Amino acid sequence: MKRHVLLTAASALALSLAAGHAFAGMEEAKRWVDTEFQPSTLSKEEQLKEMQWFVDAAKPFAGMEINFVSETITTHEYEARTLAKAFSEITGIKLRHDLLQEGDVVEKIQTQMQSGKNIYDGWINDSDLVGTHFRYGQTVALSDFMKGEGKDVTSPTLDLDDFIGKSFGTGPDGKLYQLPDQQFANLYWFRYDWFTRPDLKEKFKAKYGYELGVPVNWSAYEDIADFFTNDVKEIDGVKVYGHMDYGKKDPSLGWRFTDAWLSMAGNGDRGIPNGKPVDEWGIRMEGCRPVGSSIERGGDTNGPAAVYSVTKYVEWLKKFAPPQAAGMTFSESGPVPSQGNVAQQMFWYTAFTADMVKPGLPVMNQDGTPKWRMAPSPKGPYWKDGMKLGYQDAGSLTLLKSTPLDRRKAAWLYQQFIVSKTVSLKKSHVGLTFIRESDIWDKSFTERAPKLGGLVEFYRSPARTQWTPTGVNVPDYPKLAQLWWQNIGDASSGAKTPQAAMDALANAQDDVMARLERSKVQGECGPKLNPKTSAEHWYEQAKKDGTLAPQRKLADEKPKGETIDYDTLIKSWPASPPKRG
Repeated sequence: MKRHVLLTAASALALSLAAGHAFAGMEEAKRWVDTEFQPSTLSKEEQLKEMQWFVDAAKPFAGMEINFVSETITTHEYEARTLAKAFSEITGIKLRHDLLQEGDVVEKIQTQMQSGKNIYDGWINDSDLVGTHFRYGQTVALSDFMKGEGKDVTSPTLDLDDFIGKSFGTGPDGKLYQLPDQQFANLYWFRYDWFTRPDLKEKFKAKYGYELGVPVNWSAYEDIADFFTNDVKEIDGVKVYGHMDYGKKDPSLGWRFTDAWLSMAGNGDRGIPNGKPVDEWGIRMEGCRPVGSSIERGGDTNGPAAVYSVTKYVEWLKKFAPPQAAGMTFSESGPVPSQGNVAQQMFWYTAFTADMVKPGLPVMNQDGTPKWRMAPSPKGPYWKDGMKLGYQDAGSLTLLKSTPLDRRKAAWLYQQFIVSKTVSLKKSHVGLTFIRESDIWDKSFTERAPKLGGLVEFYRSPARTQWTPTGVNVPDYPKLAQLWWQNIGDASSGAKTPQAAMDALANAQDDVMARLERSKVQGECGPKLNPKTSAEHWYEQAKKDGTLAPQRKLADEKPKGETIDYDTLIKSWPASPPKRG
């Protein structure tokens, strides 16, 4: 990490920049609005008015060098290469936006929180850490900042209610700690062209007694996986598989599960954005205090629903995926469906959309439309109405208290700039990671929707609200998340049974939370573990409380398969945006 020289607003250079900046700034703003920031949900006149506010608000900070960081995905690459340059030219603040791997971003932010030494002035950090940020007291509550110290640098056109993921960065105290800068979900992906072939539909119905279509439950997903792998076997001379996943014991295997795989099966409780009192990691929280993740403490990490979810993961990987999948990481497995030999994938990130619609791919039609579609994920047998169904990544704007106030204010200006209505629609077209309701419903996406395989339709649907990031029950995301890949990896490799692997994970999580409890570093909202009792005690307690977690093991974990026609599903969703207010 290079150490950057701090140029204060009091320096002669900054004063000279500030003196002549207003006129030049608006000249630059007009050029950017005309050449880059189109389309926009704002008129050009409204864009320039918004830019005028940035020019004026930035005057005290002109000439400062501000250091910013995010992980490396397409959206953030656009920010670092294009929007940072635009912001610097328009405001006179010299913005450096670094791109690092996700793990490195987490490591850097941990270091700054622990040391109090300012490494970066502003961050885009996954909202999965909201429970961490809320409890350690090192993160600025944006809702307080916007009304207090940062009031003079908070845009009047920010329009918080337009952000679809505002709840993701909100702590148990109701304060906003992180504001989404990009979002993408993990959904069900399938070969629409194969699923609509009359010959395949006829064969499937003859064997299973129901229609080949988008699976509504895991039973149907399994039947479809079996059908394409073992009955269809080959299409157009190519060996095909009914499932795709990855299984290498690697940190990316942790995301595969912490990104809400257990909730898809029906682990945890009802509640949006996360289950209450038990979330999709299986961690129970009472008030604002985590009290345990093992079933013996009232958690659900090693309960029947969680064990079922891991059992199916291992079974499907072995039976229905390409043989090499078991040795792949997340990044290695990502491009496989685009090669044209996979029929469906339940755990598929919409961040792959841009790479899956490139001309010439085996999964693309000549007219530029995809042969595939995405749809809401199927539900496991433990899932009940009102529960979270899937994961949504939300890289979010984050400020730390250890950053000096003037630098924090300048960083906040940049953070607002990259989510402003002037630039957010264009950014959504570049990265396909929506954050604003107004962008989702813009006519430019209505026109583009047929080429994006269902992405726009999903984000316009009411189903979207069931896809959320990791929530506030997780008291220390970095410490706890690393336990997942190590323990799940034992199940994936066959070293342990799914039950033994989840028992080990639940106990490991409880051990970390016990250490946090003893250290008292998280204060009155830190963990306070329940004493161990029995699973039976907590089954009865859930019944008494009218909650779900933990659920008893079902006698039948494979009910009859159920599917829905994709085109019928799409037509059932609303055709106009929800009313505000």
